[in-house]
Amino acid sequence: MTVILASLAGFVLVLLVLAQLLLPRIAASRVSSRVGRYGSVVSVSVSAWPAVKLLWGDADSVRVRARSLSLSPAQVAELLWEARGAASLQIDAQTVQLGRLRLSAAVLRKHGHALSAAALASEAAVHAALPAGFGVTLLNSAGGQVEVRASGALFGIGAAVDAVALAREGKLIAHPLGLLLEGVQLTLFADERVHVLGVGASVASAQPRVYRLALAATLQ
Repeated sequence: MTVILASLAGFVLVLLVLAQLLLPRIAASRVSSRVGRYGSVVSVSVSAWPAVKLLWGDADSVRVRARSLSLSPAQVAELLWEARGAASLQIDAQTVQLGRLRLSAAVLRKHGHALSAAALASEAAVHAALPAGFGVTLLNSAGGQVEVRASGALFGIGAAVDAVALAREGKLIAHPLGLLLEGVQLTLFADERVHVLGVGASVASAQPRVYRLALAATLQ
């Protein structure tokens, strides 16, 4: 009986060692394939202890490096939801085409349920993302809000108007400033899986003008 128990214990130990060696690699391959649908992935690393918890979709950390990605905000939310079992997640991409907006040096982090994202956007890229004849100029950013001057008819108003982008009830919305205009609102992003807490913007470079954009949120 002692010999049998020792043999079983040795067999289980071998299985655990193999799982610790192989399961993170398998998980990394699956993550690479999933993210790779949206662009060029350079590397993926996955860590988990014990590794068998990967079988239930849990992980200690996931790190993804990509050259370029092209996806919609809804697809970003879907990827984050699929990675909800990871205690820590970081995705770095040299360039990201997020809907109509082209970003560079993008970093997306998840720690527990907390999400943060930051990226650079050139002034030319911002204007290219807007419909013809529209424009925005950064005025101020504080307290999780971004104030801009919008030109064109972004809010159904022909003249230039000051507006603010902010989080409201978990959504990212924008509305013009002014007593008679506060009721006009545009929803920029809304997804029940991602609760937006705030946004930020600053000038990272004056010539050429490049903006640093940031977003804070929680995964529901």
